[in-house]
Amino acid sequence: MIFPEDFVWGAATASYQIEGAVKEDGRGQSIWDTFSHTPGKVVDGDTGDVACDHYHRYKDDIGLMRELRLGAYRFSIAWPRIQPDGAGPVNPRGLAFYDKLVDELLAAEISPYATLYHWDLPQALEDRGGWTNRDTAYRFADYAAAVHDRLGDRVHTWATLNEPWVSAYLGYGNGVHAPGRRDPAEAMRSAHHLLLGHGLAARRLRPGTVMLVVNSAPVLTPAQVGDPSAVPSEADAAAVHRIHALLTRQFLDPAVHGTYPAEVLEAAARNGGTEHIRDGDLALINAPIDLIGINYYNPCVVESGPGLPADAAWPGSEDVRFAAADAPTTAMGWPIVPDGLSRLLIRLSHDYPEVGLMVTENGAAFDDVVENGRVHDADRLAYLDGHLREVWRAVQAGADLRGYLVWSLLDNFEWAEGYRRRFGIVHVDYPTQTRVLKDSALWYRDVIARNGL
Repeated sequence: MIFPEDFVWGAATASYQIEGAVKEDGRGQSIWDTFSHTPGKVVDGDTGDVACDHYHRYKDDIGLMRELRLGAYRFSIAWPRIQPDGAGPVNPRGLAFYDKLVDELLAAEISPYATLYHWDLPQALEDRGGWTNRDTAYRFADYAAAVHDRLGDRVHTWATLNEPWVSAYLGYGNGVHAPGRRDPAEAMRSAHHLLLGHGLAARRLRPGTVMLVVNSAPVLTPAQVGDPSAVPSEADAAAVHRIHALLTRQFLDPAVHGTYPAEVLEAAARNGGTEHIRDGDLALINAPIDLIGINYYNPCVVESGPGLPADAAWPGSEDVRFAAADAPTTAMGWPIVPDGLSRLLIRLSHDYPEVGLMVTENGAAFDDVVENGRVHDADRLAYLDGHLREVWRAVQAGADLRGYLVWSLLDNFEWAEGYRRRFGIVHVDYPTQTRVLKDSALWYRDVIARNGL
């Protein structure tokens, strides 16, 4: 299973999950600082205050990337480091860190892929309404332009947003992520303003390759998880269609086609109305993009559920039951369904043929143990191997897939799960900050070396 000659191999991280140094060099407070320091919000009261101390150890971490032969490294930029109050003058010390990071990556012959928003909104903007406030979209575009002005001569691939569905619906819908609000109308308004920010920022990231990263997944019935040929009932098919619209088409249709699915407009009408969608907004959101970034972990499994209310994270999901998949699971409890990735890639390539695809996150958490200086993470290795075989099958089927970035390079602060879940191919001992390449990392190095399986 050999991949195309120009296929990109890499790994991904996010600023709040690895950097630490939350009070250094003029960094402002983010919503995740506030949320993680609020009792009861994160497992064991964990915070990102130190995390993997990447802010001070980035050179050593890039040395690991070089050892693994990564061709690309996707990192996110912490908005509060650049504009501590979310607007106004740029903090030169904040930008200087990313200057050094990018230069070090290039010296190691690793392409920097920068994500501008991976959930760490400046708290000062949240105090003014956060993503429920339309003005935040314009502040985001200004921040994007400031970063591009400084790094755009060396960074050529830019992701505007990471998983806007999560930002909107877990942050403002069911409150399990920062900022912890629980209001379906606020969630839908936030989703639109995130998209508006994407469109405004995308226009200010040229020259450059522009990408929108979504947490897309194939929406399947329980029967379809094990049998792609299973034919759902009419009611189950309707549930699948609606949840696919709310999960994936809500973000990609406006960005690529300049339209909202009817199901999204209907959900908004029932949850606060559609007044926040102004004339001309869809044209602004519909800025040309070059890539769709796909973060895939597991399928979304649903069936008809007459009479059920909407899930708090899914405004518009009335009469839908979110079901379990008959499959083994990771430490997160997520079902392991590798062929869900090939199904998804083929579908997206068919629905959005004008835009290339990249797997920007794929990985799994397992309960790793260090034994005699090694981490034998056979479950993760099998997970990655199975999913990469499906990536190859999608390429063979014609999907315009440009690369694959494993999640994650390092064990890290896993949001509301704190430090108890380990996704990294590199083990981090948090008290000592010692890094150990897991078996999966050594295997991935060999995959990259042979450009295939």
